[in-house]
Amino acid sequence: MKHLLRLGPTLARLNVRLCHQSVWNSRGTIQKVGVNLGEKKLEISTGKLARFADGSVVVQLGDTTVMVTAVSKTKPSPSQFMPLVLLFVFLVGWFIVYRAIRPLFPAGYFYDTQILCNLLAVDGVNDPDVLAINGASAALTLSDIPWNGPIGAVRIGLVDGEFLVNPTRKQMASSTINLIVAGAPLSQVVMIEASAENVLQQDFCHAVKVGVKHTQQIILAIQQMAREAKVTKRTPPKIFSAPEEMIEHTRQLASEKVYAVFTDFTHDKISRDDAINKVRLETEEQIKEKYPHAEPYEVMESFNMVSKEVFRNLVLNEYRRCDGRNLTSLRNISCEADIFKPLHGSALFQRGQTQVLCSVTFDSLESSIKTDIITTALSGVKDKNFMLHYEFPPYATNEIGKMSGMNRRELGHGALAEKSLRPVIPKDFPFTIRVTSEVLESNGSSSMASACGGSLALMDAGVPITSAVAGVAIGLISKANPEKPSEIQDYRILTDILGIEDYLGDMDFKLAGTNKGINALQADVKIPGLPLKLVMEAIQQATVAKREILGIMNNTIAKPRANRKENGPVVENVRVPVSRRARFVGPGGYNLRRLQAQTGVTISQVDEETFSVFAPTPGAMNEAQEFITEICKDDQEQQLEFGAVYTATIMEIRDIGVMVKLYPNMSAVLLHNSQLDHKRIKHPSAIGLEVGQQIQVKYFGRDPTDGRMRLSRKVLQSPAATGVKTLSEKQSITMGTGNGQATSNSS
Repeated sequence: MKHLLRLGPTLARLNVRLCHQSVWNSRGTIQKVGVNLGEKKLEISTGKLARFADGSVVVQLGDTTVMVTAVSKTKPSPSQFMPLVLLFVFLVGWFIVYRAIRPLFPAGYFYDTQILCNLLAVDGVNDPDVLAINGASAALTLSDIPWNGPIGAVRIGLVDGEFLVNPTRKQMASSTINLIVAGAPLSQVVMIEASAENVLQQDFCHAVKVGVKHTQQIILAIQQMAREAKVTKRTPPKIFSAPEEMIEHTRQLASEKVYAVFTDFTHDKISRDDAINKVRLETEEQIKEKYPHAEPYEVMESFNMVSKEVFRNLVLNEYRRCDGRNLTSLRNISCEADIFKPLHGSALFQRGQTQVLCSVTFDSLESSIKTDIITTALSGVKDKNFMLHYEFPPYATNEIGKMSGMNRRELGHGALAEKSLRPVIPKDFPFTIRVTSEVLESNGSSSMASACGGSLALMDAGVPITSAVAGVAIGLISKANPEKPSEIQDYRILTDILGIEDYLGDMDFKLAGTNKGINALQADVKIPGLPLKLVMEAIQQATVAKREILGIMNNTIAKPRANRKENGPVVENVRVPVSRRARFVGPGGYNLRRLQAQTGVTISQVDEETFSVFAPTPGAMNEAQEFITEICKDDQEQQLEFGAVYTATIMEIRDIGVMVKLYPNMSAVLLHNSQLDHKRIKHPSAIGLEVGQQIQVKYFGRDPTDGRMRLSRKVLQSPAATGVKTLSEKQSITMGTGNGQATSNSS
């Protein structure tokens, strides 16, 4: 296929063309641009829909279409921060759009901005998330909203050694890489989101390069549309930044004090924050004395600028970090497994002051998460039998906050840790696996700590994962070129970053994988773009750190337990003969519900006579087996003879018949109205039947389809009084089974 990109020289010969069209109609100028990527064509159009928005575009790939609008207020937000609101209508994966466009808003632009991504059509072949990134880029570029774009985004897959650009959902099912990369002009990277199946570092790096190359074509197309539309960006009435004179005064007041705090390596997270806040309060009071009319945000921003400057210069100029480590050192790591005996698996992972407790719980395969219709249509995934639940309570950072629901951070971090572990989970494991990661302390990179702790907990639980997994976060401190601010003049890459290094740095670059390859990568960039060279260095530095972490983890537990714990789950098949199935299930499934409620087991039917019983512990299985034995114990039904006549006792009168027992220790069965008498009756009372009365019935075995016992009273009644012709023993009779009629022969 032409759109397959092979390794090597073929990449340089890639045929990419831009097709541009402008049409004037009664509603204005409609622009459309197409980017040909091999046999695929990405189309971006504007000027037809949602024209009241500051920017509105429609992006189409195949028959999947997304409309993206951008609107920004002209009055600043009173909260002095960038309140970017990003919403998807029927679209999962909005977070990658947010991360891709956020770094390119100008500093100090504090105006409410909303991006709406509306999925207009989905063809089940092409995913809409990449279209949404390109749509947001085009909508912002074609609007008058200040934004330093455009950017472009593509998805890269790897199938049988061949790289695919924007592959179909079917192709992605067999791809070992799912890489989304957003690029800026000059082949810079602004965002990476990737999952992989233990892919080699060199293959992963090549996939990033292929992706960045194709983003440049999309950027050219959007730039062409902007030139055609003669876009002019608005000039905000106010940019929220501190005056240079105030910053210089703050520098003189606080630089040495801040430097002293950041070079005191005895500090931990809490004491360092307290020390900086003490300097902050003193400095801000002095600033207010000199500038009594200064706005609060100017005073705060002045100190923030100086504090950030000192912190970054310490790394750039002295190659030192605030905790005393060199640029490539890890924090101290300790690991424990089998923390709590009743759990199926558990582990505690501590890296510096980041502490994560991971636990593993097994459940039946039937309990896997069933996805909604939209997610199924977009991803093809109908259920999940492995999941990771990430929790970040406020006490992890010495704060007070709400505990209800999951926020954006928990969703994003949990999804990344889950991506890191999913490739090593065995495909044929007999249980649904849930890993819970509870962040007990946080000072940076809790998502990667969750991947490490989750790997340890899975091995403690006896899950035969193919390899241990570790993750690490890489940071960046850079210096821009004074003549070309979009270019990086100098930089330092940091291994295993602290929370403050993430906050005051330029990049949060998370990588997780095995000793052999990469499973997941997420790059959040806070500057307008990273050169490819720097990205490759970050991947290499993260790979070295990942292997070092795996070595430490292996000292605690190097491979999965050979057997699951004694208190682990049990699955057994129970054979229930058709003749006893109705009794086993009970009326309306009552017995099954009672069994599951009392013992905690899950029961599902395998075939006509086999039920699968899942128990969370062996004790629960023993309890369930006793229950099942009691329900299905042998009784005198095995003594019944086909065609024999028995005396039955009426136990209950119903509208459709009577419930009778043949023996005291047998369950009551229904004798349908149609089998009470040769006459057609609407209620048993019509022929004088009462509870406790004994009647003669003939036994015809059990119905082969539903297992119900078949009895008849009418075959023993004389038909002369009703004018019905005599039935010979060889003639067919229709037997009532409660829900309908069943046919048998009399004896």
